[in-house]
Amino acid sequence: MSNRVVQGRMVTPATLAELVEGESVLEAEDITDADRDCPECGGDVISVGYMPSVTEFVTGYKCQECDWADDNR
Repeated sequence: MSNRVVQGRMVTPATLAELVEGESVLEAEDITDADRDCPECGGDVISVGYMPSVTEFVTGYKCQECDWADDNR
């Protein structure tokens, strides 16, 4: 699935990656379910793979209900 609702608004993979990273990214893959619960609110967590630079690939995680976000760095 390419778009998801996060905190009440529809986001694309690139937008989700920017929410996790805090700045724009070069490229982002499709959004997937992360099969884990948010450690802060217990909500559903989704993930997106993205490239913040040409030499790095990161998987970012974002809660669909609250501000919690993390990555695999």
